[in-house]
Amino acid sequence: MDQDERHIVVVAMPAGDDPGTWIEALRPRLPNFDVLSLDAATDTARVAYVVAWKHPRGALARFPNLKAVFSLGAGVDHLLSDPDLPVALPIVRVVDPDLTSRMSEWVMLHVLMHHRQQRLYEWQQFEKIWADDATQPAAKDVRVGIMGLGVMGQDSAHKLAMMGFDVAGWSRTPKTLPGIETFSGDAGLGSFLARTQILVSLLPLTSATRGILDLGLFRQLARDSHVGGPVLINAGRGGLQNEADILTALDEGLLRAATLDVFETEPLPQTSEFWHHPAVMVTPHNAAISSPQTIAAFIADQIEAAEDCEPLEHVVDRNAEY
Repeated sequence: MDQDERHIVVVAMPAGDDPGTWIEALRPRLPNFDVLSLDAATDTARVAYVVAWKHPRGALARFPNLKAVFSLGAGVDHLLSDPDLPVALPIVRVVDPDLTSRMSEWVMLHVLMHHRQQRLYEWQQFEKIWADDATQPAAKDVRVGIMGLGVMGQDSAHKLAMMGFDVAGWSRTPKTLPGIETFSGDAGLGSFLARTQILVSLLPLTSATRGILDLGLFRQLARDSHVGGPVLINAGRGGLQNEADILTALDEGLLRAATLDVFETEPLPQTSEFWHHPAVMVTPHNAAISSPQTIAAFIADQIEAAEDCEPLEHVVDRNAEY
């Protein structure tokens, strides 16, 4: 194929981020394509696919022959929020076993950390206090609720259930998980929250979910937790949480503790109260880090399939709220 006829795959990143790692991972897997950065793709008519993470708004509108856009993460809100994104353009989510397992590991770690009161024992060690918690319940007596039953939510729910926790899930539309109680829609949300002691949020960010983690929701959580109150764990999106409400809920006892991996502003500002709040665990949006090698393999397989006129997998339904 003539060099000027080869399709281009563009890696689009935020200004200041180096796309080199992703370009290096994709090039050997797509030998029949030119894999370029956004700035290097000057021949816009040859751009057929874009691999994006928080790309500059409007940047994709200049590619007239674009066939599909791939998100470099599990979320796609950074794409859907671009008002200049072509309406008919397929958007593909990354659904990869490696990414899913990383998220489940993180969820299990922090559910266990709160369940086994690890932060308390870290403080006791620092203060040289030898004290045992005689009220530690079994996992079967701890009710965990998963908000968001996509691939990651389902995997986390199943793995927590295998560890013995009493797990339930909630989603906007009805879903069935073997051995796990599920709730759905506005009608099921109250019942789901009322039985939840540890709340895990893995929801996508949509117009319907923005700010859903607020005081009104926290007030509906179960009050009989062995650690003295409900616990919030959020690894979905920062836009899901009302951060002022989380701090108020912690100070008023509506929440006993929180682990937050995502924030409204990232990196988390140095002035944020979350950094030094004694009941908050902060992680730097690394619950499920995308591995360039595994994600590149997934994207390359999808592009090759599309070129063979096979359907793309995991295309986002833009009309689905969550």
